[in-house]
Amino acid sequence: MQKLSFEGQVAIVTGAGGGLGREHALALARRGAKVLVNDLGGTVDGSGASVSAAQKVVDEIRAMGGQAMANGASVTDFAAVQAMVQQAVDVWGRVDILVNNAGILRDKSFAKMQMEDFRLVVEVHLMGAANCCKAVWPHMQAQNYGRIVMTTSSSGLYGNFGQSNYGAAKMAQVGLMQTLAIEGAKHNIHVNALAPTAATRMTEGLMPEAVLAALKPEAVVPAMLVLAHADAPTRTILCAGAGGFEAAHITLTQGVYVGAGEDAAEQLAAQLGAVTDRTGEQVPQSGAAQGQLEVGKAMAAQSASV
Repeated sequence: MQKLSFEGQVAIVTGAGGGLGREHALALARRGAKVLVNDLGGTVDGSGASVSAAQKVVDEIRAMGGQAMANGASVTDFAAVQAMVQQAVDVWGRVDILVNNAGILRDKSFAKMQMEDFRLVVEVHLMGAANCCKAVWPHMQAQNYGRIVMTTSSSGLYGNFGQSNYGAAKMAQVGLMQTLAIEGAKHNIHVNALAPTAATRMTEGLMPEAVLAALKPEAVVPAMLVLAHADAPTRTILCAGAGGFEAAHITLTQGVYVGAGEDAAEQLAAQLGAVTDRTGEQVPQSGAAQGQLEVGKAMAAQSASV
């Protein structure tokens, strides 16, 4: 197998001062990429700030002969994010890869959660990713090349008790990925999502030690490399953890047609099992697929009644 190379490419990795982001940055650098290591340097809940975490990773990369520089911008500050991207462009001339990895946790059951904690988590994960994508987008369009990796989560894809804010933000990143992949296609910008299961400071105390040992962050990195590579797919959700890899899909069932009569709700309730039956389900290429399927069933029913 040919080794995945990133020689001569420029990558920005957010939240790269530790944990999974650090592993992403180191792996890209080992394979030839010049890496801008971004990290606000705050705590897990998003408080505080220091560029020292990012600089430490930069020092590691330089010690192994790679090229890197540090940036302490908050991904929630669009002007600072624009300056971060310009920093990479000024020094290295381009940006080929963006790995949106920055994030915070403020876990509580929804009943006990303060809305400020909900808003802040969404701001960092969703708006942070959107800010970074917006800042790199014109550069990727101009060079007709780009690879963007969102970091989603099983908490968003499938739910997790106590993480309504985190789950909502992580699933929203998938929605952003879906549309950016469609819009970026003509400019050779591929956009994908990674759902990692990894032991980081965000997961300390949540799992037994033996499980945490298996879930080392390094085991997730291969999925990121595949999604960030020149030969990457687009609109793919890869799940990764402990050396295992899977794909998640958002699908559309074939469903049924019941019309819009007065008893439509009752008919739907009676046929809900058929509506949710996954036989023949599809992975839509765009949101238009839902409307096309529904109108198609309506037209077929109309023709059959004539």
